[in-house]
Amino acid sequence: MEDLCQYADRPFAFVGRYLKRRALPHAVILISVLGAVGFSVSTDYALKGVVDALGKGPQANVIWGALALLIAFIAADNLLWRVAALVGAFTFVGVTGDIRRDLFRHMTGHSPTFFSDRQPGTLASRITATSNAIFTVENMFVFNVMPPCVAAIGSLIYIGTVNLTMAAVLAAIFASVVVLMFKMASAGKPLHHDFAAKAASVDGEMVDLVGNMPLVRAFSAVKREGIRFEGTIATEMRARRSSLLYLERLRIVHAILTVLAVLGLLYWAISMWEAGLASNGQVVLVCTLGIRILAATRDLAVALVDATQHTARLSEALHTLLQPHDLVDHPEAKALTGQGAKIAFNHVAFDYPDGRSVFTDFDLTIEPGQKVGLVGRSGGGKSTLFSLIQRFYDVKSGQILINDQNIGLVTQESLREAITVVPQDVSMFHRSLRENIRYGRPDAKDEEVWKAAEAAHCTDFINALPEGFDTIVGDRGVKLSGGQRQRIAIARAILKNSPILLLDEATSALDAESEEAIRHALANLMEGRTVIAIAHRLSTLKDFDRIVVLDGGRIVQDGSPERLTHLDGFYRELIKKESLSLALAAA
Repeated sequence: MEDLCQYADRPFAFVGRYLKRRALPHAVILISVLGAVGFSVSTDYALKGVVDALGKGPQANVIWGALALLIAFIAADNLLWRVAALVGAFTFVGVTGDIRRDLFRHMTGHSPTFFSDRQPGTLASRITATSNAIFTVENMFVFNVMPPCVAAIGSLIYIGTVNLTMAAVLAAIFASVVVLMFKMASAGKPLHHDFAAKAASVDGEMVDLVGNMPLVRAFSAVKREGIRFEGTIATEMRARRSSLLYLERLRIVHAILTVLAVLGLLYWAISMWEAGLASNGQVVLVCTLGIRILAATRDLAVALVDATQHTARLSEALHTLLQPHDLVDHPEAKALTGQGAKIAFNHVAFDYPDGRSVFTDFDLTIEPGQKVGLVGRSGGGKSTLFSLIQRFYDVKSGQILINDQNIGLVTQESLREAITVVPQDVSMFHRSLRENIRYGRPDAKDEEVWKAAEAAHCTDFINALPEGFDTIVGDRGVKLSGGQRQRIAIARAILKNSPILLLDEATSALDAESEEAIRHALANLMEGRTVIAIAHRLSTLKDFDRIVVLDGGRIVQDGSPERLTHLDGFYRELIKKESLSLALAAA
């Protein structure tokens, strides 16, 4: 896919990219609108013909031809507007879909750092806001900006056939009023932005209250929060009134200018008629077209301001979303291959983007099928090691090898396919249990999903649910207990069947009963895989082949659980603390 980063500061080029993609329907819309406006303006000219024909009397026998022309222009005007609107309904909506798809694909290519520095909801809303802004700008240009401009030009041409001086004066008035209205409308932008901000704060506070309703009730704060929310609404209402009143002042100024200009135009046209310099039809033509031109000035000015505001929001959103990806595949990257999963850290040095150093000259080799537990104090490098294996960051120097292949030279897709992670905080979609388990392998059959669930000891609680595998789990799996979510994550991992398994404190926050069930499920999951586990509960690691103790980015102990139990050091201290905790709990 084309690199979108080049459009980060070029909103018009970004929009042009999607106009080109759907060039033909956009051309149809443009031609239809131009034709519709042309026929609309020409309708007033045809009306002049009808008035002149009426003035000649029935004996001239020209009235029906003039009426036929008027009706034809009206019909063509309406038909072309409908063509533009119907094609626009498909095209403009299609553009919003194209934009959201492309922006979503680009966003998902970012590293974890990008998402940790930004609110996920904000990123999602920016994608939607960007597509909506372009949809609004397209509609405004086609239906609000371009028509009055074209109508004014056409009207001035027709008025020029009656009196060139009048056409020039009207052109000057049109330009002056548009500029004045645009400046007045622009001056009101702070009021409109203030209202938008206040409205957003109301929405944000409502979401915050709904999400924390159990907390509100627990502290008997329903009435207190109601009073607070009423104050927020009152502030938003004041901002909205200020915004609306300013727009009303703009309309009053425009109405006064329009009335004065129309009076002057009528006086001029009737003076020409009295002097025999204009026919009845020409007076009607000048007046109707003059009023059309003057009426268009307000709508055009307001539309231009709205379009400018939407373009500014679009520019800001693109600058945020279209940042270059931190991690990209090497130009000659190949898929990860090989049987088993030998992992090796060779002289690895790594610093986080904020400058915090973790590893300086780190070496670690894990043989295929080996089960390795990582323990150590917080900040020792355990989670960083997990992130580096998955290539969420690139190392400063050294190499990380899987099956003797540098992970910096393999495709990220193939690397992630080879690794399965079971975290402490399990992520689940607001979908059915079946879909959440099948996420490990989307093409898996129902029987395979069932076997994975059975191996993860999930079938007992799934069968107890009213809808079984079709039960919707709620936002982030809120309808399930912590132990149930963990077992679903294990089932998902079993189904994926990757050679490398990373366990990130998978049992640290569970009660003893849940931990026992999950330990059996983990035993099924770990079979035949290279396993690296971060664990605070050492009972999880008792059957592991090897324990690696990390401290300050260095390996301070490395050996079997039995061997480290008899050596002074961090692991032995951990065992003593856990034994003491169990004794106190039993007492």
